[in-house]
Amino acid sequence: MRVIHDTQAITEPGVMATIGFFDGVHVGHRFLIDEVKAAAAERGLPSAVITFPLHPRAVLQKDYQPRLLNSFEDKLRLLATTGVDYCIVLDFTVALSQLSAEAFLHILATEWRVKGLVIGYDHRFGHDRRDGFEQYVQYGQRWGIEVLKAAAFDEGHTAVSSSEIRRLVQEGQVERAAQLLTYAYPISGRIVSGYKVGRTLGFPTANIRPDDPLQLLPGIGVYAVWVEVAGQRHKGMLYIGSRPTLDNGTQLSIEVHILHFSGDIYDDPIRVTFVHFVRGDEKFDSLEALKAQLMRDRETVDQLLN
Repeated sequence: MRVIHDTQAITEPGVMATIGFFDGVHVGHRFLIDEVKAAAAERGLPSAVITFPLHPRAVLQKDYQPRLLNSFEDKLRLLATTGVDYCIVLDFTVALSQLSAEAFLHILATEWRVKGLVIGYDHRFGHDRRDGFEQYVQYGQRWGIEVLKAAAFDEGHTAVSSSEIRRLVQEGQVERAAQLLTYAYPISGRIVSGYKVGRTLGFPTANIRPDDPLQLLPGIGVYAVWVEVAGQRHKGMLYIGSRPTLDNGTQLSIEVHILHFSGDIYDDPIRVTFVHFVRGDEKFDSLEALKAQLMRDRETVDQLLN
């Protein structure tokens, strides 16, 4: 996949494209992109996705900080796995948001050589989003763009959307989220100094500071995860929560106990992928009770990741 930014140009005579933010690059997005690729192949054109580095709402509302499923860099890597030929990256601006649908299509035709545009079945664009598919077709004819409507996609009679997947992740439903994403939900970060209480219980943990502080975190609880660190992959038991037994719930912590592992990995990069939700958070009456539960959790995680 070739990434084209605003300052660059497409050298092809024309492309078949679709447009969206594509947070998560989930199964619905992949279905849409497959339709674009098929339409492009029928017409002898390369395929393209048009997307933005920042969430449009974050541009229009300065106090809005969206909790997203992917960083922009991760989104590009995921889009590359779809087999699409081009990713056209447009800087979403206030001025762009104020364009009519017709004016926007004119820009796509003249500046980005879009010859065909596949519209998501429920997607609207342009100022105030007043126009619908029939108007898009008319505007497209005016500027030499064939506008096609994508088929609706549903997974098990459930509408698939980035917002639905965010809800699942926030609720700890990482197994269902993975089905809709087509991959286990990941977080990348760096190992930082922690409280060092876990090692006194026989459960040393790596404390994680996420690379993207705005990335959406799964709901509070204990998870079975795969851990990638120091060039190796390990089973892990990850906790997200405020450590009520130790801290009376004062600060959120992300820490992972790496099974069958010992070594100095402080300040190393780390990546975890969430496979199973094990249990919710709980305040224990004593450190002994906490340790007993951690032993049960470790056994559960070890079995889940076999």
